[in-house]
Amino acid sequence: MNDDPARGARPRGVSRRRFITGTGSLLGSAALAAHVIPAHAATAAAVIEPGAHVPVLVIGTGYGGSVAALRLAQAGVDVHMVEMGMAWDTPGSDGKIFANTTSPDYRSYWLRTRTKQPLSNFLGFPIDKDVPRYTGILDAEEMGGIIVYQGRGVGGGSLVNGGMAVTPKRENFGAVLPSVDADEMYSVYYPRANAGLGVATVDPTWFETADCYQYARVGRKHAQRSGFPFVFVPDVYDWDYMEQEAAGTVPKSALAGEILYGNNYGKKSLQKTYLAQARATGRVTISPLHKVTSVAPATGGGYTVVIEQLDTVGSATATKTVTADRVFFAAGSVGTSKLLVKLKATGALPGLNSEVGKGWGDNGNVMCGRANHLWDPTGAVQSSIPCSGIDNWAAGGAFAEVAPLPTGIETFASFYLSITKNPNRAQFSWNAATGKVDLNWQTAWKQPSIDMAKTIFDKINAKEGTIYRTDLFGVYKIWGDHLTYHPLGGAVLNKATDNYGRLHGHPGLYVIDGALIPGNTSVNPFVTITALAERNIEAIIAADL
Repeated sequence: MNDDPARGARPRGVSRRRFITGTGSLLGSAALAAHVIPAHAATAAAVIEPGAHVPVLVIGTGYGGSVAALRLAQAGVDVHMVEMGMAWDTPGSDGKIFANTTSPDYRSYWLRTRTKQPLSNFLGFPIDKDVPRYTGILDAEEMGGIIVYQGRGVGGGSLVNGGMAVTPKRENFGAVLPSVDADEMYSVYYPRANAGLGVATVDPTWFETADCYQYARVGRKHAQRSGFPFVFVPDVYDWDYMEQEAAGTVPKSALAGEILYGNNYGKKSLQKTYLAQARATGRVTISPLHKVTSVAPATGGGYTVVIEQLDTVGSATATKTVTADRVFFAAGSVGTSKLLVKLKATGALPGLNSEVGKGWGDNGNVMCGRANHLWDPTGAVQSSIPCSGIDNWAAGGAFAEVAPLPTGIETFASFYLSITKNPNRAQFSWNAATGKVDLNWQTAWKQPSIDMAKTIFDKINAKEGTIYRTDLFGVYKIWGDHLTYHPLGGAVLNKATDNYGRLHGHPGLYVIDGALIPGNTSVNPFVTITALAERNIEAIIAADL
């Protein structure tokens, strides 16, 4: 903990024997048998009853849905939210609600029997493991040549992301949402979203000496030596709590590597912000482990909604039919898009236009790692919450998070998640033969993202005399080009909907999540999703209610 190169002395090297031994302990913990699933893992909740009538039904509890629920409730409207995932409010057998990143168990994955980790290998060893099938927190949905990581539970993606709360640069906004007034967004709705989410930035003074951000300081040094702008990035983590973690006065969360499968203490997920406020109004109720399968016009007005209630192995235990005066689609880019495409194709919502399902993108996500020299250790203890990035958007079309690799051992590796200006867009379509929705994304479409990321990392490697890691995403594979954490589009604003998210052809139906944004935000997207939802719901309340 005291071998910080920022403090002067050149750190001593770690022998290969110590490195392999430490790695072996990591892989050993990943290979342990899964915990026994406690009987109380799924908590009882006041769920929606068959035949119920609600003024507003919100499908999903992520960023857009949470904003809609809060603002509608504050306007005096009763709201019921339907969430496919669990409530995540009850500790497991270890006394914690969420599993640790290095020890995935039954809580970690949505209805998988084997983990599907973003880093599938380490030092040539595969690190995925068998787990019991369970309605876990992270969905690794494989479709159309890409794995789409999504949060499952009350709070949606806020449960599993790194919390990087980035507002796009004003000059880039026109390419993100061309039909939206940028002046309004930057003067009203981005500030409102940032306040509602609890966004803050790491204390730069503390950052300079914190052992857990040694990896970020190494990333800064390498970026600046190659002439790239290095920026601090806001986050929704409680930075006071982070400093207490480092001081050893509170239970560790970010400093215990918690990120992929939830964060037990310090992160301000939607459960602690928008959803907490929404529930406090007394007008918002939530049904976890409920999945909407159909929405269709009701005979007497409003909409008939069919919902399956799930158990913790994903089986439907009941089917409920309810009615709602208005329905907000907030199931995430993939969930909303798939549901709308199905409803249009099967005739449940025939008035939806031909734009439904189009304009989907991966926010240009691509990952890579670099192998540093022994005199540039990145630290055995790394905060799982990123706080910085490298901005080469204007020159090279890439913004790269300096990301953690929280293995608990020294890796001498710098790791990055890049967001790139990838122009490729995919489309969802109904496959009548399988009764499912397909996505026509092609793995080859990631090449522009790789090329854009290389504008940063090829230059850094040349300057530092370093190489790419080839052991993180397979055997001799440099780029993590098989995934996205940032799905966007599929029901694009001002195309599939009007300019405020009203679906064409069916009054009283709205989209209010990341499906509205056509494929790219130039940075991490959830602040933009939240701000756009704030804008849209304000207009909808004023005009429609």
